[in-house]
Amino acid sequence: MTSSTDRPVAVVTGSSSGIGAATARELARQGFHVVLGARRTELTKELATELDGTALPLDVTDIDSVAAFASAIPTARVLVNNAGGAKGMAPVAEADEEQWRWMWETNVLGTLRITKALLPALIGSGDGHIVTVTSVAALETYDNGSGYTSAKHAQAAVHRTLRGELLGQPVRLTEIAPGLVETEFSLVRFDGDQDRADQVYAGLTPLTAEDVADVIGFAVSRPSHVNLDTIVLKPRDQASATRAFRKS
Repeated sequence: MTSSTDRPVAVVTGSSSGIGAATARELARQGFHVVLGARRTELTKELATELDGTALPLDVTDIDSVAAFASAIPTARVLVNNAGGAKGMAPVAEADEEQWRWMWETNVLGTLRITKALLPALIGSGDGHIVTVTSVAALETYDNGSGYTSAKHAQAAVHRTLRGELLGQPVRLTEIAPGLVETEFSLVRFDGDQDRADQVYAGLTPLTAEDVADVIGFAVSRPSHVNLDTIVLKPRDQASATRAFRKS
């Protein structure tokens, strides 16, 4: 990784689109040199050019990919664990183990791998910050969502455990738990079915990726002694994972 300035480094995973891309823009605006990690490198390269940042290939489900990614980042002050996602909405009785495996590999083990690999650099910065984007699904369960909710609960448990394990170290930890955000999330969950994805947000005003990025930027920009542990944000039209107001 090369940088023409002495800007502090912020690493954002899953940064090819959605919350990750919006967060990269927000952190660049704050003065960070942003390192973008994602599988779709054609998109991250374009964004890196726009932000004067660095794009590196990253597949959080691949141990070798994570190792190569981390080895190219000698210093880092912020890590945003944003890579993740959902697949399917089958009840437990019809659970697809391959979908579950993908969700656990991406959300849970992916977060573990990247965090573990970059932890020495974050501690070494003297003012590190780990932001993990979970979901309201890390706080609640709902019918037909056990694969995703269990993965998000586990991802959150990893992050929250670190809060105690790193006590006394110069690293802050913030969990961001969004509700309905209109990104590619539902399109991935429903295997590219645009009509079905659109129905998730029909009749209400969902959050945007920029809304979430703004909150992440706020958490990161607090004074070093201030740790915002958990931030839950939902649209005004959403009360819980399963309860929302929709205009007919």
